[in-house]
Amino acid sequence: MGERAKEWLLAAGAGAAIGALSAAAVMNHLSGSKRREGYVRNLLESNGMTAGNARSNRHLGAVGSSDLLSDEVVSEQLTRNIQFFGMDSQKKVTESYVVVIGLGGVGSHAASMLLRSGVGRLLLVDFDQVSLSSLNRHAVATRDDVGTSKALCLKKHFSMIYPECQIDAKVQLYDASSEAEILSGQPDFVLDCIDNIDTKVALLAACMRRGLKVLSAMGAGARADPTRIRVADLRESSNDPLSRSVRYRLKKEHGIESGIPVVFSLEKPKAKLLPFQASKEEETPSDYQIVPGFRVRIIPVLGTIPAIFGQVMASYVITQLAGLDFQTEPVVNLDLDHYRILHQRLIEHEELMYGTAEQVLVDAEEVMYVVKELWRGRSARDQSQKDTGRKMWRSVNELMLVRWDKSKAAGISNLILLKFSEADAHESTTLDRIKEEEPEFYSMVSRVLKRAEMEFAL
Repeated sequence: MGERAKEWLLAAGAGAAIGALSAAAVMNHLSGSKRREGYVRNLLESNGMTAGNARSNRHLGAVGSSDLLSDEVVSEQLTRNIQFFGMDSQKKVTESYVVVIGLGGVGSHAASMLLRSGVGRLLLVDFDQVSLSSLNRHAVATRDDVGTSKALCLKKHFSMIYPECQIDAKVQLYDASSEAEILSGQPDFVLDCIDNIDTKVALLAACMRRGLKVLSAMGAGARADPTRIRVADLRESSNDPLSRSVRYRLKKEHGIESGIPVVFSLEKPKAKLLPFQASKEEETPSDYQIVPGFRVRIIPVLGTIPAIFGQVMASYVITQLAGLDFQTEPVVNLDLDHYRILHQRLIEHEELMYGTAEQVLVDAEEVMYVVKELWRGRSARDQSQKDTGRKMWRSVNELMLVRWDKSKAAGISNLILLKFSEADAHESTTLDRIKEEEPEFYSMVSRVLKRAEMEFAL
């Protein structure tokens, strides 16, 4: 046999071997998939459900929450989250209990991603029904669900996505009479996705009074720009009529001014509330109210925006539950010219104090990071959230950057933002004295500047 023929035979043999191995791997994968499908099918049937008609009159949780992640199917379903968070942090999510109140465009998407992320127990609350016009923004509802309860609709679909989750659905309105029932059980987080101001204010005040972590959704209707959605303290929210009303009512009626994180849009509403239009001459708006006092006028909604609100809420809550620490982007209403002014002030201050600006190791864009990301547009000695919008613009006129440690250069990880008078006092003292007399302030600044070191790998 010629050498050429031998080469062909060897190649063919190798190809056959590889093919056999590949086929075996595929068959093994398919076999595993069939085993998983069989497991899920048996799990559904054991809970009185089928893939086409998932029904359950009890909590699911077929596997105990403490050992859910040891289950093959569950761990495979949540494998990407486990890879992201790590097993211990994902376990915190799986063992958590979250209440979602308001299950429309925002709430349904938030609840859906909480479920898909492995939250072990969910309480879903809404008095309303799925309507045909709500299908443009609802997370899971179909035409077959129109006319059914939003809470029960979500429970039905969720039971087919992650049947191990313990889901309770309440078809009721949140108010003072239902507060104890809905907020009992020490939930790890409460999501406020209500669009009625009275109910929203009552819920937020109750959560604050009970010491419960709460995240609130502000106005998602009549907006179109997804890049302007933010998470911040209620006090920082701007350009949002709902935020303004909620903020006023909480302060006036409950003495609450801050401490509630909210999801809101910096975008001004693109459309106005549409007037009520009766189909018959004798009809009035009250004829269409499911609950007395609730609006019947229509808010034009681009379905993508409430969906993104809900996704943002879910992401915020999941990372909080998992213990993943990150800083939300601060709402600092400054433009590049303001940062250039602060940069120039730094240069002038360095020349005055040290006779040269050669040790200034930042440009205007890096000043933006220091001012916005590290100090959130406020003096390091005043990290409260009281100045927003135009007030913040005015406050910048009183601020400047100075070195924290005078023995080091004016770099990203050695700059603090202070008022003029504070900067003068800082220049006349030492770090040792600050550490001794103001240990909390010293620790806070050190922690913030350490963050800059880590983010810039300094």
